[in-house]
Amino acid sequence: MVKNEEVKDGIIFSSGEKNDAFAQYFIGQSYMNTLVADPDVNVGVGNVTFEPGCRNNWHIHHDGYQILLVTGGEGWYQEDGEKAQFLQAGDVVVTHDGIKHWHGATKDSWFEHIAITAGTPEWLEPVSEDIYDQLGK
Repeated sequence: MVKNEEVKDGIIFSSGEKNDAFAQYFIGQSYMNTLVADPDVNVGVGNVTFEPGCRNNWHIHHDGYQILLVTGGEGWYQEDGEKAQFLQAGDVVVTHDGIKHWHGATKDSWFEHIAITAGTPEWLEPVSEDIYDQLGK
């Protein structure tokens, strides 16, 4: 059973188009609705929607940060060397400069967050199936 299917249409903002521009950095299908892409503002804001089981690769934000405002569904956030955090609507995550991390949907639920991002991302390896399969057990 898939939970939180209403997320696929967007809870607050539209889920946007398939996130083809960043597909190489995701396992599974994600969608992106860019909300702020003003070259005069040093921050990007986007509504990111993940299909069940979708997650992004490990990554680091250099000379910046990332704030996630969870708006729907159920997901995970994990920093390297730390236990994964279960996320649901209303949760807020702050990732500081230089911290290796990943985030994405649970296996059986859609997941959506607003990502507020500054700096330059460095995309790393995918989250292993071993790590992902152990979540929630």
